[in-house]
Amino acid sequence: MNIGKLASLTGLSSKAIRFYESEGIIESPQRQANGYRDYPQSAVAELNFLRQARQFGFSLDECRQLMTLWHNPKRRSAEVHQLVTERQHQVEQQIAELQEMSSLLNDLLNRCSANESSKCAIIDSLAGKKA
Repeated sequence: MNIGKLASLTGLSSKAIRFYESEGIIESPQRQANGYRDYPQSAVAELNFLRQARQFGFSLDECRQLMTLWHNPKRRSAEVHQLVTERQHQVEQQIAELQEMSSLLNDLLNRCSANESSKCAIIDSLAGKKA
């Protein structure tokens, strides 16, 4: 199948598919006589797997590892579990950082009088001035 059909079936752009191919995450397909890529049906499942992994925030390297594990019938589920555990830890860390940022933004908002005055506690805080 050509790249346009594959893109339509997976919801990925042709550019994304070529990128994953160039990164070695999916195999390069054979070429037709006219030079166009000729993807096998299995590429649909691979790219859907990859799209799902990316939606969970896995990096390209992690996606490469997951893809390798998926194709390995001798894989150990503990390896997959470890990758997901690490990703979950990263997400929890990001949540904590975002909560801290939200708290700091609330502090800035609470300093602001939000009136017609040109004096702005938010600008002063961002500029490093003490309120």
